[in-house]
Amino acid sequence: MSEELSELGEHIAAAIDSDVHSWSVDHGELNVTARADRIVQVLSFLRDEPLCRFSVLIDLCGVDYPARAKRFDVVYHLLSLHNNMRIRVKVAIADEKTIPTVTGVYPAADWFEREAFDMYGIVFSGHPDLRRILTDYNFEGYPLRKDFPLTGHVEVRYDDEQKRVVYEPVSLVQEYRNFDYLSPWEGAQYVLPGDEKAEEKGNG
Repeated sequence: MSEELSELGEHIAAAIDSDVHSWSVDHGELNVTARADRIVQVLSFLRDEPLCRFSVLIDLCGVDYPARAKRFDVVYHLLSLHNNMRIRVKVAIADEKTIPTVTGVYPAADWFEREAFDMYGIVFSGHPDLRRILTDYNFEGYPLRKDFPLTGHVEVRYDDEQKRVVYEPVSLVQEYRNFDYLSPWEGAQYVLPGDEKAEEKGNG
């Protein structure tokens, strides 16, 4: 399989060389790094090329690297049912930059792109309905960015006692908890079952 993926990677790089930065085979999957402004052309090629036929968009997600000049990766996972192969296509974009929507190539990208917009603030130009999908319409910020604060924002929830929607400040408090799974490695504060005999021998 790795040899087949390598041959396919070479074919893709040769066919659309100006649109692809690099490719590699890792963990049994072909990875392609492409130009963000040419993502529509790249995915169209991968879908329509007879040697590829990646007809299914499995997933589309964002990744945040705050220290990079091009802060975000947009990652596309594709499946070829005909060839029984998978491919991962990555593009890098800077904050405040846009990337073309691929809903015209894969209609299933619609809600995936909305989720990436909602969670990371990645803007997909040309998207037919780019609005938040998981958070409230008045929500501020992008929760999956690594610099997103854990407190200071407002959450919306339905209060069963008041029988209405309420707005409350978000406060995520992580208290110290001593987990005990009956293992000495977890630092149990009592004698574990079976250890009482060892303790008796030690005292004797």
